[in-house]
Amino acid sequence: MCSKTNERATRLHEPGKVCRELLYLRSRVPVREVPAFTFQALQPNTVVKPPPKIDIFKRKPVKETVFKIYFNRGDIPCVMSGRSSKQDPTKERPVKWHCVPENLDYCYYLPIFVDGLADMDYDTRLLAVNGAIDLIMRSPKKVLPVLPKLILPLKRAFQTRDKRIIISALQVIQLMVRLGPCVGQALVPFYRQLLAVCNLYKNVNVNLGEGIDPDRNCRIGDVIEDTLKLLEYCGGPNAFINIKYMVPTYESSVFPKCEAPEPREA
Repeated sequence: MCSKTNERATRLHEPGKVCRELLYLRSRVPVREVPAFTFQALQPNTVVKPPPKIDIFKRKPVKETVFKIYFNRGDIPCVMSGRSSKQDPTKERPVKWHCVPENLDYCYYLPIFVDGLADMDYDTRLLAVNGAIDLIMRSPKKVLPVLPKLILPLKRAFQTRDKRIIISALQVIQLMVRLGPCVGQALVPFYRQLLAVCNLYKNVNVNLGEGIDPDRNCRIGDVIEDTLKLLEYCGGPNAFINIKYMVPTYESSVFPKCEAPEPREA
């Protein structure tokens, strides 16, 4: 390659070759990646570094839960007596209590069991889920006074972005709203802490076409839809507008979309 590029550029019989050489020399200049919105981005031979990609569905496991600490210390008054094949809240839970569950302090133990929903260990999480459901079913009237203490453990379970954990937390909320008196109305001020994850996973569902899947409790989209309908039905007159604020695509299942006008009398 000729070093005198200017002399070769003046020749008229080979302009294409000179252009290719100049483009080749320009391509060999190293390009630096620089951060955006800095003075380095104005320098030559620089490329602005693209923003990092954020995976909103990435799992964020909890290192250690309070329930796990208490369980390793031996302060949990129950053990698993067997494993149930179906996670049906209406059936008897496979939990063996060392004391009478109704005599426990719900303000102390129920938040600990709900905190165990975010545990990544399957056996520990299964004990926490069954223990929390058993406590709620035995004394539903004790859930309302301890409800503000359950918001942070439930929010921590939702922030894990694990579908199995989110489904378990939603099933516990459904059970509290069904059985606990006035729990649905008391949850309305806490929708902003709890329903943010429902907006992300509401449309995550399986299109079965003409098929039928009887196991509805394993699909997170259907569980979220059932939970929102139950919250609206039991949350009073202000439930729908608060759910709509957090989940804009939700449509009311209690009030019809439009009503036929009444015929006017002549």
